[in-house]
Amino acid sequence: MTDPIADFLTRIRNACSAQQEQVLIPFSKIKAELSRILQEEGYIWGYEVDTNATHPRLKLKLKYQDKIPVIRKIDRISKPGLRKYVGSTEIPRVLGGLGISILSTPSGLMTGAKARKAKVGGEILATVW
Repeated sequence: MTDPIADFLTRIRNACSAQQEQVLIPFSKIKAELSRILQEEGYIWGYEVDTNATHPRLKLKLKYQDKIPVIRKIDRISKPGLRKYVGSTEIPRVLGGLGISILSTPSGLMTGAKARKAKVGGEILATVW
């Protein structure tokens, strides 16, 4: 697999469109951090690491409001073929502040608003709204 983050986002997108309550994703530290951010921002109910299988997996519990997924759109911005880096003053606002951008910074993964506040730039991984 050349892009595990894109696979992570696609599995979430497909599960939301199929109105599944949860989705299983192969575990990695960066996917766990992405899940933590999605939970902190209120896009999913929660996540847990399932270590009972031969390969650890993440189990995400998706969030819905009146049978409509809370995650309306989730997109990969920086791709393996074309990386997208921004400085702290160039971090884009998603839907005028209604959505979030997720950045990989020297201080770890964080939302665009937190990166702007900490005055740190990095690679824009994804946008969610």
